[in-house]
Amino acid sequence: MKIAKHSLFIILLVISVRIDAQESSVIRDSVKALIQNTDNLDFPTDERLTYGLRALYLARQLQNDSIELQAQSKLMNVYFDRQDFDAYISTNHQIALLSKKIKDSLRLGRALFALGYAYQMTQEIDSAYYNYSKSAQVFDAIKNNEELSYSLGNLSQIQFEGKDYFGAEENAVRALKAIENSDNTNDILDQKWILNTVLGNIANSLRNYNSAIEYHNRALEYGKDLGKTNDYDLYSLNNIAYAKRLQGNYEESKTIFAELLDTENLLEENPSFYALVAENLAYSTFLTGDFKENDIIELFKTSYAICDSIDDDFTKTGTVISWAKFNKGIGNKERAKKLAREAYGLAKNVESNEILLEAMLLLSELEDSEEGKAYLNEHIKLTDSLLQVERKVRNKFARIELETDRLAAENEQISRENLYLVILSIGLLLTAILVYVVISQRAKNRRLKLIQVQQKANEDIYNLLLQQQDKVEEARTAEKKRISEELHDGVLGRLFGTRLSLDSINFKDGKEAVLTRANYIAQLKNIEDDIRKISHELNTDFVAGSSFMDIVSELIENQTKAYGLSYSFNFTDDISWEVVPNKIKINLYRIIQESMQNIYKHAQAKTIEISISLENNVICLEITDDGKGFDTSRSKRGIGLKNMASRVDDVGGTIEFSSQIGTGTSVNVKIPYIHHTA
Repeated sequence: MKIAKHSLFIILLVISVRIDAQESSVIRDSVKALIQNTDNLDFPTDERLTYGLRALYLARQLQNDSIELQAQSKLMNVYFDRQDFDAYISTNHQIALLSKKIKDSLRLGRALFALGYAYQMTQEIDSAYYNYSKSAQVFDAIKNNEELSYSLGNLSQIQFEGKDYFGAEENAVRALKAIENSDNTNDILDQKWILNTVLGNIANSLRNYNSAIEYHNRALEYGKDLGKTNDYDLYSLNNIAYAKRLQGNYEESKTIFAELLDTENLLEENPSFYALVAENLAYSTFLTGDFKENDIIELFKTSYAICDSIDDDFTKTGTVISWAKFNKGIGNKERAKKLAREAYGLAKNVESNEILLEAMLLLSELEDSEEGKAYLNEHIKLTDSLLQVERKVRNKFARIELETDRLAAENEQISRENLYLVILSIGLLLTAILVYVVISQRAKNRRLKLIQVQQKANEDIYNLLLQQQDKVEEARTAEKKRISEELHDGVLGRLFGTRLSLDSINFKDGKEAVLTRANYIAQLKNIEDDIRKISHELNTDFVAGSSFMDIVSELIENQTKAYGLSYSFNFTDDISWEVVPNKIKINLYRIIQESMQNIYKHAQAKTIEISISLENNVICLEITDDGKGFDTSRSKRGIGLKNMASRVDDVGGTIEFSSQIGTGTSVNVKIPYIHHTA
């Protein structure tokens, strides 16, 4: 009864496991379908979000980190499309944790990059910088140069906006180096354009205008390679013209801006950029000193009207401040004052500190003394606030430089004080190295000598075995000769004499004949006993003789037992080892012995297979193991392998070593079947 209950329990358990497996398979298929729907851009984002949340719920039911990671990744994309950065950030944190758990470095790096981007969009710059830095470390560790470049590029952009120009330049250069050997796909060309543009802007900020123009020219080439799909070439030309204006080359700047403004369909396709170029052309023309006032005013009006029509307050702010400076330059103070006030208000709305500073400075010059002073004081306060980060960076570099100088002075003093100690230490070190080399060399020589002695001893042992075998053969031959002589001279002679005697009494009768016959019958019985004795002696192996294969079998059995190896040994009976020269047999014996020693020392094998066969009048020896193998093209041959090759060469044979890492090693020896003839 108990047995029946136990069997029923096992059956129920098996059924339960099968049901669980089937249920798991169904859930897995459902998750896969839901993930596909989450990623389907044809569905509305609300519907995709529902699919994604359901997929994540079921993936967690499976308790499968990889599947959950897939679901989280697709859900992250939905949150991004919905611009729900809180959920986007939370999901990427989950992705980062899962990626660490399953050691998926690529997904971890991408999750950290996504977090950096999200924090950058939400103006949490410290968190953005931290996550971009961590993503760069991950991509650098896994040698993913393209994604490393994106992380470093975004770090550079953050540093540039924070006016950490040297840090920004360093990261931008690193980002370019990371992709210098990448294929110039559109994405790579786009990244190269961005990085060169950033470097050009950094050079402008550092007033290194020649470098700025050089970087923008490089960006221009990448923009041309990308084609007209994104106007990168036009933006680069605008940047070059702006850098030339800062450099003082007003005529060249004016010429480039004029050519840009004449670009076909620019106003229809990119009105914001058209307004920017019109403003730049107007102000550059003014700076040349050779201009028509009405032409410049028309350009400013055109730029202003376009910005109003497309609600582009940022470009409008630049237009208004340049227009104000133009009016101040031509002596129209009231118009300049009005435009400067408008620029002041616009700059505050769009949070453009640079233009705000320009507007304050301009108003401080245009307004009456008290109001002008107020603008000047505001300008000073804002300047101090914006320079705070730069001061911290400069102070940090100053502290590092000061600390470096102090350490250098201390090191110099220590160097002078410890000069003799250093020399003594170097002398002791060289002596120690020399002693070590001498001791190591002696140890190597002793090991080599020991190996040679061992090889010689093994050869002597084998020669003794062969000599013993020869003596056994001689003893057998002598015994055969003795038995032959005994049969011929003893048994056969007595049989012949008895037969003649019996023949002579065949014709006799009587009591005497009977007695004579009885006597000869007794002699025949004695001869029978002698023959039985000889037969018994022949049946007894009076010496324990061994063939060459017996010796080899004993060697293999003893060594594999000592080395803890499993083995198989197959050999053919087609070879008459009795007629094979001892030199060949000795070398075969030693090759097998040396191979097993090498396998034990180096291969870490568990099984060895040895076979001896005869193919086309060639003795073939194959020794195969299942060890770790080695690279035959790189590994240097040790003494053992060289000795084996030397032995094979000594008897006119060939040897081949076949091996690969992780697949074991095979030794193939082929020796001509040379045998003595009678």
